[in-house]
Amino acid sequence: MMSFDLTDSLLKAYATNHRINIYLIKNVPDEAWREKFAKKGRDVASIVAHMHNVRLMWLKAAGKTAILPAKLDGDASTKDDAIQAHQQSWQAVDHVLRDAFASDGRVKGFKPDAGSFAAYLLAHDAHHRGQISMLARLLGHPLSQSAMFGLWEWGTR
Repeated sequence: MMSFDLTDSLLKAYATNHRINIYLIKNVPDEAWREKFAKKGRDVASIVAHMHNVRLMWLKAAGKTAILPAKLDGDASTKDDAIQAHQQSWQAVDHVLRDAFASDGRVKGFKPDAGSFAAYLLAHDAHHRGQISMLARLLGHPLSQSAMFGLWEWGTR
């Protein structure tokens, strides 16, 4: 009987998380992309940019990325810009995770370990997916029912 490979499982979960993020970006109604609910609040584009830019912050701290992806400007980015940026930052973080799992299990600047780092990133993205879904609904431009269900289809994404 083969043993369970936790490293592989965490990397697959992080990849699925990425695909779910892209699915959400593609399915947010265009009308909700730039609209703000409150004067001081973020719009969907800015939340999506924040998700990417937080990855960049951790990539810089980890110091394992030869070329840091560009920051995403929430005030100017399109959905296509966001998808491209998320693809780049996901690949860079995936590389950091793979290196950490293959060595001492640590990510520079993050405690306690690489598994917790992966969990932190998943939780951060999930929190903001919820924010985006709720914001779109509050703005009167909710995600379709099928898109909402699609966010939970981890077995097929």
